[in-house]
Amino acid sequence: MIQLSELSKSFGTRTLLERVTWQIGPRERVGLCGPNGAGKTTLLKMLAGFDEPDKGLIVKPAGLTVGYLPQDGLNHSGHTLLDEAATAFQPLLDMKAEMHALEERLGDTTVPEDEHNAMLVRYAELQESFRAQDGYSIDLKIATVLRGLGFTQEDLQRPTEVFSGGWQMRIALAKLLLGSPGLLLLDEPTNHLDLDARNWLEEYLGDYPHAVILVSHDRYFLDAVVTRITDVNLRTLTDYTGNYSEYLTERDARLNRLRQMKKEQDEEVARIEMFVNRFRYQATKAAQVQSRIKLLEKVVPIEVPPERKRVHFTFPTAPKSGRSVMELKNASKAYDGRTIFKGVNLLIERGDRVALIGPNGAGKSTMMRMLSGVEAPDSGERVEGHQLVMQYFAQDEATILNPDLNIHDTLAEGSPVQMVPMIRNILGGFLFSGDDIYKRVGVLSGGERTRLAVARMLLRPANTLLLDEPTNHLDMDSKDVLLDALADFGGTLILVSHDRYFIDKLATKIIDIGHGEARVYPGTYEEYRWSQAQAAAPAPVAPPPAVKVKAPAPVPKAAAPVLDRDEKKRLEAEERRRKRAAEALQNQINDLESQIADKEKAIKDLESTMAAPGFYENRDASQPVIDKHQALMWEVGDLMHKWETLQESLTAQP
Repeated sequence: MIQLSELSKSFGTRTLLERVTWQIGPRERVGLCGPNGAGKTTLLKMLAGFDEPDKGLIVKPAGLTVGYLPQDGLNHSGHTLLDEAATAFQPLLDMKAEMHALEERLGDTTVPEDEHNAMLVRYAELQESFRAQDGYSIDLKIATVLRGLGFTQEDLQRPTEVFSGGWQMRIALAKLLLGSPGLLLLDEPTNHLDLDARNWLEEYLGDYPHAVILVSHDRYFLDAVVTRITDVNLRTLTDYTGNYSEYLTERDARLNRLRQMKKEQDEEVARIEMFVNRFRYQATKAAQVQSRIKLLEKVVPIEVPPERKRVHFTFPTAPKSGRSVMELKNASKAYDGRTIFKGVNLLIERGDRVALIGPNGAGKSTMMRMLSGVEAPDSGERVEGHQLVMQYFAQDEATILNPDLNIHDTLAEGSPVQMVPMIRNILGGFLFSGDDIYKRVGVLSGGERTRLAVARMLLRPANTLLLDEPTNHLDMDSKDVLLDALADFGGTLILVSHDRYFIDKLATKIIDIGHGEARVYPGTYEEYRWSQAQAAAPAPVAPPPAVKVKAPAPVPKAAAPVLDRDEKKRLEAEERRRKRAAEALQNQINDLESQIADKEKAIKDLESTMAAPGFYENRDASQPVIDKHQALMWEVGDLMHKWETLQESLTAQP
C-alpha cells in the first residue's frame, strides 16, 4: 500500500534515516520503537506529508487519505464538542445540507416542471449516496467514539475551547477515528487517556478497517494492538513480526548475534592489522601485505546499538513505619461547589502497593494530595501513622525543580551522603550521560525535567512513596529502571498511572475513585477488571439443588457406558439448567431488541420531523427535538452494547 524507496533524512550533520526501503500493507498494525531521537516522530511526519525526505520517495496509492495525531499542540474552538466531532463527516454533512435545500425548493409550487423533475433526480441520487455511505448513522458513530474516549452526554454541547489540553487531544483523536483515514498515524495516542479510554481504544483499533502506524511508550497497549514492530535505529528500519513482547525477545537474540559477529570481525581485523604492521617493511612479504591492506579497505564495519546498562541500586534506608501508615476518616472535599469526595474512610497499611484508578477528573490527584497532606480535607481528618517518612511525586513535580542548578547538583542536593556515588549511575539510567549532567535545569525540555524529577525521588529516603503519574514522558528504558526500582522497594507504595503494564506489575490493591467514593478492591488490576466484568454480566439462572450421584457400576472394557438412574437424572437436570440459562439470556436479548426497535422507530419519526422544510428556522422550537434525537441515539448505543454482551454470553453457552 505504502512504500519508502531509498529514503534518507538528516538534520544538520546528524543522519536519522539512510537509504531506507520499507513498506506497509492494508490493515497492518505497526508499532515504531527505538531510542529517543532515532527518528520515529520524523518518520510519521514524512508519511503524513508534514515533512519531506532529503532523498528517496514515499509512494502512496492515489486517493489514499492519511490522518495524523501529533503528541500535543492541537486546540479546537468555535464549535460545540458535538459539532466539532461532526466535521469528520463534512462531505456527508454537505450532502445532507444540499438534501435539505432541495426539500425546501421542491415545496415551491412556482418552480418549473423541468427544473422540479431535475431536482427530484438529484435528490434521489443524493439520498442513495447518503444511505450507501452510512450517513444516517453519523450521530450513533459520534456518540460511540466520544463515549469511548471518556466524554459525557453533558459535554456534547460545551464549547471546545473550554476543554483542557489533554481533552483537546482526545477531541482530535475522536475526529481522526470518525474520519477513518486509509492510513492512521498516531504519535503517543495514550498520553492523555485514562485506563478505561485506553482499553476502549485497544479494542477499537483492533477492528479498524485500515492501516495503523503508531508510536507508544505503553508496553501493554503495543502488545494488545500491533502485529508488527519496526525498530528505528542506526539510520535504518528493522521489522519484527509479532507484538512488543515478542519483539523484545527477538531483538535481544538478534543483538546477541550481532555483538558476536562484531566481536569476530574485530578480532579478524586486529589479526590482519597485526600481520600488516609486522611485515610492512619486508620486501618478501610485500605482496601479502598489500593484499591484506586491500582486504581491510573492503571491510564494512558492523554497527551495534550501544548497550544500555541496567541500573541496580538499593533505596536509601529509612525507619520502618508503623502498621497503619495513614488513614482518612470521614473525609470530604469539594471545589467550587462540586463535591469530589464525601465521607471517605480509607486505611493504608504498611506494605500496601495501591493503585488509584478512575476516569480523568474523578479525583485521583485530589486523593493523592489529601493522602500526602498537601491539602487537608474540608471535613473529616487525615491521621499519620508512626514514623512515616514520605516522598510525594506530584504531576507538576518537574516544574518545581530549581532552574539554576545543574542536573548533577539537583540530585546531590538533599540526597544522603552514601547515595552520592550512585548519582551518575542513576542519571545514566534516565538518559543523562557525559557532559549532559552539567546542563542547567532551566534549559531542559519537559520530558527531561520529568526524568530528572523521577531520578531525584529515588535518591531520597522514604518508607512510603506517593506517585502521581510518574511515567509521563518516560521512554521504555527509563520506565524499566523505575519499575525495577519500585518492584524492589520494601515500603508502602501508592500510585496513579495510566500505564496498564506498570499497574499490573506493581499493584496488589486497587482503589476505584469516582462518584465521591473510594472503593477498595484487594487484588491486582486484572482481578479488579474480572470482578467488574462479572458484576456487569447478566445474573446467571440459579442451578437446581445438587443431586447425589452414586459411582457407576464397572463395565467391561470397550463396552458402551451404562448410566444408572441417578446419573441420568443428574445429566437431565444439567441439560435443563443449561436450557433455562439459554432461554433466560434469549429472553433478555429479545427484550433488548424490542427496546432498540422502539427507540429506532422514535428516532426515524424525529428525523422525519427534522427533515421537514423550515424545521431549523425556529431555533427555540427545533432545539428540543434535536436534543431528544441525540439522547435517543446515545440510548440506542448503550442498548446495542448490552445486546452484544448478551449475544457473546449466549454463544459461549455449552
